[in-house]
Amino acid sequence: MEIKDQMNRTIRLASTPKRIVSLVPSLTELLSYFGLESEVVGITKFCIHPEEWFKTKPRVGGTKQVHSDKIHALHPDFIIANKEENTEEIIASLEADFPVYITDIYTLDDAYQAIIHLGQILGKEKEARALVKNTEQQFISYKKSEAYTCLKGKRFLYFIWHEPDFTAGKNTYIDSVFETLGMINACSEERYPEAEKATDADFIFLSSEPYPFKEKHLSYFQKKYPSAKVILVDGEVFSWYGSKMQEIVPYIEDQLEEWFDLK
Repeated sequence: MEIKDQMNRTIRLASTPKRIVSLVPSLTELLSYFGLESEVVGITKFCIHPEEWFKTKPRVGGTKQVHSDKIHALHPDFIIANKEENTEEIIASLEADFPVYITDIYTLDDAYQAIIHLGQILGKEKEARALVKNTEQQFISYKKSEAYTCLKGKRFLYFIWHEPDFTAGKNTYIDSVFETLGMINACSEERYPEAEKATDADFIFLSSEPYPFKEKHLSYFQKKYPSAKVILVDGEVFSWYGSKMQEIVPYIEDQLEEWFDLK
């Protein structure tokens, strides 16, 4: 059968994939959610969820540098990649020998589309549609909640790196998540620019990944943005698309008291 990936590339599959290599950590977790334990034969060293897979599945390298020989040895019939997380060189080196499905995710809708399409390809459409429906319903309920009332219209900067200090700008999945939560990105530039020194942000979010922000970084950013509330956040919740999307609204509701000093 022929399918199109999110880059509109044509991929030919002989049948439903039975030997899958995932080069995308968040989608590896999605494959686990789908129950594809025996079908997934290879992952990256950054595919830390589920923990059991991280401990037992063969690792083929990182997201930016894979070992082609290890992938060939696994004889995959389907490889999952991502335009942003994996390099063109990696994809080019693999697509001549294997079907490579490239995801291209900038918004929640892009993520929903990828989940459903992968579900269809892998024989898990029912599970995929249920996941998307549940996540969408969470956001609908959220917009009737106290959390939405508190966060609507609040401006933020979301830092992903330190020295230099890079933020998640417009046209990113992270921006789409916060926009859906009712918040406004104080960074006007696209993609991942170096942060402006002056901003009227209400919140400064320091992500746990890819840069591992810790308590020791709070004072630096508080001095830099004295009028904002500086908060450490779980980066997986806001940047991992897939089954992790179900954790966004519960996480926000759980953190609300800390963010607004509510008691």
